[in-house]
Amino acid sequence: MNWLRVAKARYVTRKSFILFLLFTVCSLSVLIGQSSKIRQLKNLVVNRRGLKAAPTADVDQENTQYYAYIPVPRKTEEFFDDLSPTVYVITPTFRRPEQIPELTRLGQTLRQVKNLHWIVAEDAQVLTPVVRTTVEKMGIPYTLLVAPMPDEYISKPGHKPRGVSNRNAALQWLRSNNITEGVIYFADDDNSYDLELFEEIRKVKKVGMWPVGLVTKFGLSSPVVKNGKIVGFYDGWIGNRKFPVDMASFGVNLSYLSKFPNISMPFSPGYEETGFLRALNITKDDIEPLAENCTKILVWHTQTKKSKPAEKAAGAKHNNTNIPFLLDQIL
Repeated sequence: MNWLRVAKARYVTRKSFILFLLFTVCSLSVLIGQSSKIRQLKNLVVNRRGLKAAPTADVDQENTQYYAYIPVPRKTEEFFDDLSPTVYVITPTFRRPEQIPELTRLGQTLRQVKNLHWIVAEDAQVLTPVVRTTVEKMGIPYTLLVAPMPDEYISKPGHKPRGVSNRNAALQWLRSNNITEGVIYFADDDNSYDLELFEEIRKVKKVGMWPVGLVTKFGLSSPVVKNGKIVGFYDGWIGNRKFPVDMASFGVNLSYLSKFPNISMPFSPGYEETGFLRALNITKDDIEPLAENCTKILVWHTQTKKSKPAEKAAGAKHNNTNIPFLLDQIL
């Protein structure tokens, strides 16, 4: 009878192993199904340690660092669906007293938008820890870049081309990861955004435009629309610009942008927008007037009131308290 007991034991072991294999396969299938919507970010290399992109002449590669991380949401559908294009929001930022409050405000807006990837590019030699903490805690897909302004422009007198190296780094990151679907939007951290704007951005087929409030001496920058066509531009400073618009007033479809693999924003203060749009080889007839034919203002250049650097007067009496910790977060 021993041989019978051995045979039964082998049968039970084999059956348990087969059941284990079936359970493993089913579990993997569920996980793959749950992550299918995240996989629409094609060819995106994701990790916590960092991502190096291919060199570009527009970015100081020695000082540029790339990070990419997509957090796993509690419910995937909170952030992604299969119907709408992904909006890649590009935000340049730099150290100043208002930086973290403004990034916080912007992040709180973006976390309410589905199918969105936030690219934050800091003008610094190394990533500021508090910037990473601020962006990461929003719980939305993000990429962090470090792209300092080239020394030649820092030392040059007059207005600085602030944010240009940051935006160019973001464009290079998208190219390096072969991302050709979705829409890009340059969203500065000192603006205020209506959630409706991001649904308008998704409609962009080539290049779309909309009005921006609280900008220039006219308090408004907008395409002039007549009979559904853009016939000109309303802006407080035309400045011999072919496209006198604000940075927050347009979006570009990535499938169209991919036709210009070497495109970058020029280091020309005041002419960054028009230089970028001219490089897209478009005319007024190519531009889509969105936000109900440019009759609605969905973004405002609010600009937080400038603050003076804080006087850090903490002395020995504040040692071993919360005050030194708080002062490290204030400029």
